Amino acid sequence: MRLLLTNDDGINAKGIYALAKELEKNHEVIIVAPDKERSACGHSITLTRPLIVKETKLKGLKAKAFSVDGTPADCVKIAINKLTDAKIDMVVSGINRGFNLGTDVLYSGTVSAAIEATIYKIPAMAVSVEFDDNTENYDIAAKYARVILLKATQNKINNDIVLNVNVPMLAENEIKGIKVCKIGSRLYNNKYVESIGENNETQYQIKGTAKDIHEEDSDTIYFKAGYVTVTPLHYDLTNFEILNDVGKWF
Repeated sequence: MRLLLTNDDGINAKGIYALAKELEKNHEVIIVAPDKERSACGHSITLTRPLIVKETKLKGLKAKAFSVDGTPADCVKIAINKLTDAKIDMVVSGINRGFNLGTDVLYSGTVSAAIEATIYKIPAMAVSVEFDDNTENYDIAAKYARVILLKATQNKINNDIVLNVNVPMLAENEIKGIKVCKIGSRLYNNKYVESIGENNETQYQIKGTAKDIHEEDSDTIYFKAGYVTVTPLHYDLTNFEILNDVGKWF
C-alpha cells in the first residue's frame, strides 16, 4: 500500500517517526507534516497567504518527507493535489502526543487531517497515545496502528471512514485488547489566566482540566479500563435522529 503520513505535532515529532519506522516495513510511505506543532487547530486551512513546502530528510527513514508551514489539513490537501504522483491508498495521522477521546475529535488537528483525507475519498486513521511528563512511548501505539491498518484493508474499509485510535499508557502485556466503540463526552473546566503583555495589552492563557463523562460503550470508559479504542468517524455531522422533526418546524 501507498500511505500518506501526517500529524499535528510537527514533522520532527517522535510520534510520526515511530509510525513511519513501523509502517514502512511493509508499505510505501510519504510524510507531509506541519513544520511545527499545530495542536488543537481543528480543521482549519490557510487561505490568506502562500504555503511554504520544503523537502526534508528524516534520519533513519526511507520515506520521502516534506514540511509545510500550515495546518494538518493543509498538509493533506497539498500532499494529495501537488506532492504525490501516484494514488494514495490510505492516510495515517499521528502518532499524537496525547489521546483524542470523546469530543476532543472536534478540536484535534490529528483527527482533522484524517477527516480531510476522507473528503477526498481516501480512507484514513488517526492514532493517539496517552503520555505523562515522565513517559512517552510510541512503539506500542505504532504496532497497534500496523495491526488495525491491516484489519481495515483486509475488510475493505470504506473510502469515507476515519478510524480514531487511542492507545493507553500501559505496558504491552497490560493492554486488555481492542474495543470498537462510540465517542464519549469530555467537559473542560476552562480557566483563563490573565497577564499583561509587552505593549501593556491584556492577555489570556487558557488552562483547565477535562472531566470525562463515562457513557456506556464509549471510548472514554473503555480507554480508562485499559483497552485500545477504535471509533469509526465520518465528516457528515447531520443529526439524522431529529432531521424529520426539525423539518416539521417549517
